[in-house]
Amino acid sequence: MFSKEYILQKILFIPAILIAFTVHEYAHAKMADKLGDKTPRFQGRLTLNPITHIDPIGFVMILIFGFGWARPVETNPRAFKNYYKDDLKVSVAGPLSNLITAFIFALIYGIIANHIFVGDYGIKINNIMFLILYIIQSVVTINAMLFLFNLLPIPSLDGFHVLRDLFPKFFYKFSDVIYGYQMVILVLLIVPLPGFGTSIISFIVHRPSMAIASLFFKIASLI
Repeated sequence: MFSKEYILQKILFIPAILIAFTVHEYAHAKMADKLGDKTPRFQGRLTLNPITHIDPIGFVMILIFGFGWARPVETNPRAFKNYYKDDLKVSVAGPLSNLITAFIFALIYGIIANHIFVGDYGIKINNIMFLILYIIQSVVTINAMLFLFNLLPIPSLDGFHVLRDLFPKFFYKFSDVIYGYQMVILVLLIVPLPGFGTSIISFIVHRPSMAIASLFFKIASLI
């Protein structure tokens, strides 16, 4: 049976996941629309309504296992004036939006923690206030994680499109191999390494993302 603390933690993660996924997919849609591709607009993806962007299975997966996905925004690169350059902008827009969101919420966390609770107003931190700060903190960490995770050069992630747009000749030499072994690659990333007790993805995503979040919180503490 799951403990009450575990269940509460997962519930408090929900707003952070909704914000991270929504901002990410909206950024893709907005950039594509700005560059001339109206596909996201026609499909109703130019909105910050989480219901439009959330994939139920992917949402449950990230909530339970820490690995999931949103509904990908469909684009038509042929509508772009500059195929590779514009597609690169669309691909980068998603992860970059997560990084910006993480920084903004870190600032919000710093303002609330430093000036409202312990600063000028001196409001006592009660349970509700603590939960609010915890949710904001979760928004920062999850967005930082999605920023790095989506830059991984594996199929279905933005990093794969970035690799294609930056190095098309190199990409098409190895794309078939990568596609053929994408499930193997994914399993190798998330399965704990023997002798380490943690996965590769923890080394290349989780730990660096915690460092990014920590840096943002330090900057916010200076406000």
